[in-house]
Amino acid sequence: MPFNRTIKVLVMDDEELIRSYCSFTLSYLGHKFQVACNGEEALLAYQYGLAVGEPFDAAILDIGIPGGMGGEETIRRLIQIDPGVKAIVSSGYHGSPLMVEYREHGFKAALPKPYSAQELTDALSKVLV
Repeated sequence: MPFNRTIKVLVMDDEELIRSYCSFTLSYLGHKFQVACNGEEALLAYQYGLAVGEPFDAAILDIGIPGGMGGEETIRRLIQIDPGVKAIVSSGYHGSPLMVEYREHGFKAALPKPYSAQELTDALSKVLV
């Protein structure tokens, strides 16, 4: 396990394959997780975690969510809820301004799709130092 403790990660992605992959990987590594299909679900999950005293250690947010709130709006709202949020932006559009200039948008790391279990772990390690 790459961390000295169990971490809790929120994974927001519209692709079921990505949500399943992250769920499997995080579970295999012994971590807790929750998945969301869009920003609205992610915000509710994040707020609930804070309310019950079980906050997320990190969030992975997909930029593009067809028909829903994507990562750019979600991070703005998460920062309002928790200025210390440790969020990772994820996208298959590697040249997207959000992926290139992620820090300027409130993200702590970028995770280009497709990514391996090691790349996922490395991104989480980067934001949880």
